[in-house]
Amino acid sequence: MATAIAAEPGLTGAMTPLPFRVAEREQNTADTWTLALEPLAGEPPVIAPGQFMMVYVFGIGEVPISVSGPPLLLTVRAIGAVSTAICHAETLGIRGPLGTSWPVGCGGDAVVVAGGIGLAPLRPVVLHTLAHRDDYDRVLLLYGSRTPSELLYTRQLEDWRRAIDVEVTVDAAAQGWPGPVGFVAKLVARVELRPGRTTAFVCGPEIMMRTTIDALLARGVPPERIHVSMERHMDCGVGLCGHCQLGPTLICRDGPVYAYPDVARFMEVREL
Repeated sequence: MATAIAAEPGLTGAMTPLPFRVAEREQNTADTWTLALEPLAGEPPVIAPGQFMMVYVFGIGEVPISVSGPPLLLTVRAIGAVSTAICHAETLGIRGPLGTSWPVGCGGDAVVVAGGIGLAPLRPVVLHTLAHRDDYDRVLLLYGSRTPSELLYTRQLEDWRRAIDVEVTVDAAAQGWPGPVGFVAKLVARVELRPGRTTAFVCGPEIMMRTTIDALLARGVPPERIHVSMERHMDCGVGLCGHCQLGPTLICRDGPVYAYPDVARFMEVREL
């Protein structure tokens, strides 16, 4: 097995974690942290919005984590042994960047729809629109979370409101919550949209993505202008193991970002 991997050009490097140190660590919620990583040698990798890293905790395991900002920020929710170890590690092994990216050069109107920690892989899209604001007309961020305490990047959300339209909703409001209550797809139904000029970027739990896409289609947004991130079951990150197969595609190789028409028939099957 080792000989076969080594014989394929470039594959050995793609399978070898490089050491990075955790330079900064910010706790976003009770169980979520954002880590700023720096390479122990060399320059930080060049990462396109939407790509992911395979993150290895020495002696524990490896998981895919979306990049949440440049030069290398990872927002991680501690839900298992590996992700919990990542949140508290001082040194990590990193492979990547891997996967496809969001079509951020679309221009026109950009509508970013995120659910829960799905805002993390969409944060680079928001940052790109802010850095290239003159390239876009309207930029709209619709973000939903289960509760106010689980909202990510709360300080940044307020900063972003100065340059783009931001709407935030929660499924269950706490006392004092001043905003809307309800699923994020309901925001799509009531905001102003110019469907033919809109490119939509969607990431979150799959039920949230399905309802959001239905709402976007109902508003007249063309299917080919809707893009989703399908982040599940990835293991090797380079298309070897097949664990992330989705129909004829491998998410780690052909995704995680897809144009909606490419995965529409698979998203109809719940938790495929």
